[in-house]
Formats: sequence, C-alpha cells, structure tokens
Amino acid sequence: QVQVVESGGGSVQAGGSLRLSCAASGSIYRVNCMGWFRQAPGKEREGVAAIYTGGGATYYTDSVKGRFTIFQDHANNTVYLQMDSLNLEDTAMYYCRGGGCEWWLKAQPPMDNDWGQGTQVTVSS
Repeated sequence: QVQVVESGGGSVQAGGSLRLSCAASGSIYRVNCMGWFRQAPGKEREGVAAIYTGGGATYYTDSVKGRFTIFQDHANNTVYLQMDSLNLEDTAMYYCRGGGCEWWLKAQPPMDNDWGQGTQVTVSS
C-alpha cells in the first residue's frame, strides 16, 4: 500500500466541477490500482473510480460514468479525479487508496483502518 493525502474537495452547485488530487508518498507503481472511494452520511463506503497504475485502464461505478475521469501522473506520484456535471448524490467524503484492484472491481473496499482524512465534496442545488 501507499500513504496518500487527498485534497481538492469543496462546495459546488449542481452541474459544476471539481478536481480531486491524491498525492502518494512514493511511487504508485508499488500498487496495482489507485482509486477513489466515497461515503455519504448513513451510507456504506463505495468505490467510485480506479486506475491500473501499470497500464492505465480505468474503472468507474455506473453512477459516475461519463461524468468522472480518473487519471494519473507518475512523475509526481499523484492521481486525480476530475468530476464534472456534479449532482446532489455526489455529496460525500471522498477517500483515495492504493492497493488491490479487487477493491473496486469486486466492490470489496478494504476493511482496515488505513483511511486518510479524505476530502469533502458538497453539491448544492
């Protein structure tokens, strides 16, 4: 795994955009996938998007397809989540993780406590 720091969250009106950043402590090649989870109040944590660090293939949960884009910058060990056309249902705390791709592909978020502080995204009407 890698240690990460998330940033870029904020408050935005519906239809707006935000770009989240995930800065890793070392090379993101050390893990198979980097990606984002989110958790809204009263809801379970869900995988949002992930990217294979080696090949660049991406995964998105259905609700964000066509609106969110995940991409990586190996030179700076950073992964980004570009979020466009935000809607009220996107309001949540967003967390970045690096690890096994099954976390997203099999909808099995890690059950450990190695979550960072996250970054809050609030979408208003």
